[in-house]
Amino acid sequence: MTWLTPTIAGIAAAIAVPALIILYFLKLRRRDVEISTTLLWKKTIQDIQANAPFQRLRKNILLFLQLLVLAGILLAIAQPQIRGDISTGTQRVILIDRSASMSATDGNPDAIGDMRGAMTRLDKAKEAALKLVDSLREPSLIGAGPVDEAMVIVFDTTAEVRQQFTADKARLRAAIESIEPSDAPSQLTEALRLARAHLPDKMLADTVTDESGNTTTRNITLEGVKAGGATIHLYSDGRLPDAESAITSAEDTVTFVQVGRTDAANVGITAMRADRAFDTPIDVSLYVGLENTARTAQEVELELLIDGITSRVTTVTIPAATPPIGAEFGDEADEDAKMLAAMLPWTPGVTGRTFEFAQAEGGTFAVQITAADPGKDLLPVDNRAWMIVPPAKQLSVALVSPGNLFLITALEGLPLARLVQFSPEQYTAATARGEMAEFDVMIFDGWVPTIDGEPGLPPGRFLVLGAVPSPLGVAAGSEPAPAMMLDWRRDHPVMRLLLLDRLQMLKLPDIVVPEGSGATVLAETDRGPAILELSQARTRAMIVPFDIGQSTWPLDVSFVVFIGASVNYLGQEGGVFGASGDSFRPGSVLTDRLPIGAKGVRLAIPGSSERAELQPATDGRIAYGPIRKAGLYEASWVGPAGAGDATDGSRVVRMYAANLLDPAESDIAAAPLLLLTGIPLEAELADDAKAMIRLWPWVILAALVVLMLEWYIYNRKVYI
Repeated sequence: MTWLTPTIAGIAAAIAVPALIILYFLKLRRRDVEISTTLLWKKTIQDIQANAPFQRLRKNILLFLQLLVLAGILLAIAQPQIRGDISTGTQRVILIDRSASMSATDGNPDAIGDMRGAMTRLDKAKEAALKLVDSLREPSLIGAGPVDEAMVIVFDTTAEVRQQFTADKARLRAAIESIEPSDAPSQLTEALRLARAHLPDKMLADTVTDESGNTTTRNITLEGVKAGGATIHLYSDGRLPDAESAITSAEDTVTFVQVGRTDAANVGITAMRADRAFDTPIDVSLYVGLENTARTAQEVELELLIDGITSRVTTVTIPAATPPIGAEFGDEADEDAKMLAAMLPWTPGVTGRTFEFAQAEGGTFAVQITAADPGKDLLPVDNRAWMIVPPAKQLSVALVSPGNLFLITALEGLPLARLVQFSPEQYTAATARGEMAEFDVMIFDGWVPTIDGEPGLPPGRFLVLGAVPSPLGVAAGSEPAPAMMLDWRRDHPVMRLLLLDRLQMLKLPDIVVPEGSGATVLAETDRGPAILELSQARTRAMIVPFDIGQSTWPLDVSFVVFIGASVNYLGQEGGVFGASGDSFRPGSVLTDRLPIGAKGVRLAIPGSSERAELQPATDGRIAYGPIRKAGLYEASWVGPAGAGDATDGSRVVRMYAANLLDPAESDIAAAPLLLLTGIPLEAELADDAKAMIRLWPWVILAALVVLMLEWYIYNRKVYI
């Protein structure tokens, strides 16, 4: 038990208690009245004798009750409270994880599988955070004593301050209760960085002695250097992939409040990809990747829907998750081994199914799964995925090259609708006349156009060979040098069928990839990147910065495979189809470029009647986000339509798909141990978090009850 204002209560007691007792020593002052006889006044005479000055106190229940009332009031002034397991601090930072895995429905373990009593992890985290708010020290009855402040930060991929530091519990409660779930993955680093940015600057005491020997001390604020010592309460299931690299101060106290079960099971869709056959674009191959985190094999029903109509249904058995290597679970294992094995993550079971069918028309493809055992599928958001598929077509390709026999030969062997070769001068003239818009893919060989004085790429789909377009660059002072291939992304649609281990380059530039450029390295050599993908709004490009004529690549069959796969990938919108050429993940910003002249742009949000009003930039660019929900987003406007856009009355419509498709987020088993900045942090269960219980209101209530009893006894003239 602790006391907020014991000194003030002690002073009040030293004054009030003696004063009350003295009242029972004092003689009653009475008025003299003459009467004829005292026979009827014996009781009064006894009372006069008993109230002589400074007599010995007799037993008096009224005095006892009044002392009890006074003791209760004095205890209330001291403000006693019982402290639970939650740590204290002047400033507290409440971090609440609202990522996709926090929507798992095991917040109430007793209701797993029963949707009527189900409770999400986020609801459980909010409940525990509200307990913490109730436990904060607040201003005392007379304004004395320390006061706790707290701020509320909610995070998924990004972080957001819901409430600045305040001691107002009503505002803190409102901020916590207003938190809504998100379908985005989780990242802790941004939340901790945001929390530290709102801490006060560090102060140092500077002692100065003047010529007379007088010493003065002043406080110096170190701008930009944040004070440590904050108490951080993290409410999460521990599925934080960047926790080990997150940075906290050595002076901070971090409490990890775990929500969710460590053995929580889930089945989900973790991959979705569609390809049209290059030679027969009408043929579609749709792959769906599935994951199971349960420790037994799970059966699910997999359904394919095209434009909302069921096309195919199949039953899939997903293998069980496998235990950590070397983990011991049997009866022969000791308790420490079993505890260690329980803390290590299991490897989810994975499988996949491919749907193959003919579909000349475009449309919205959706897949969804239904688990045979709902208790083994606690996360709903990863049970559906969508993609926007354009109509089948054979591609038109423009080649801008001074003449490259290897490249021309490879392109002529592809089943293209049209292949047209331009010189750089012819391309520039055709672009000025607006004639290049009819090509699906443009290939630049050893040359790229100039945009704003720099080599760059306009909106479109490009394959660039032997050149480095902006925003990529070449390291200053470097010269092209021989290089050998080390590794490449085998999970990329273009790279997955390639064998590049024997590829050698005579002159490879030292490529610089600026942060935030939208470039992804697909192949790495001993000198740096050799193949890259650039994705920026309405521009997508595959970039090979070295001269293929000065390499061994044209003599390898993988070169022809690469050219064909690149053209198909770029022309068919990258395999993850969409009218905009992009599929988005919750937590990212939805960006696109609409036709020039689009007006009245509205974006429909999935699962809501909300319509976001967007204002396109002068080049037609729009941006919305970060998007929080998975599903289908619909942009509509009045004005010209682009390729693949639909119409709805007088408005043009373009669809976007947002999917979780994150194996780490679908693995919802709560972590009993969190490695924060490399330091193990043991979890505290949300149900075990104890709040501060104030006793002084109950003491006042008891004092009032005793006061009412004293009034009753006084009026009944009861004495002992």
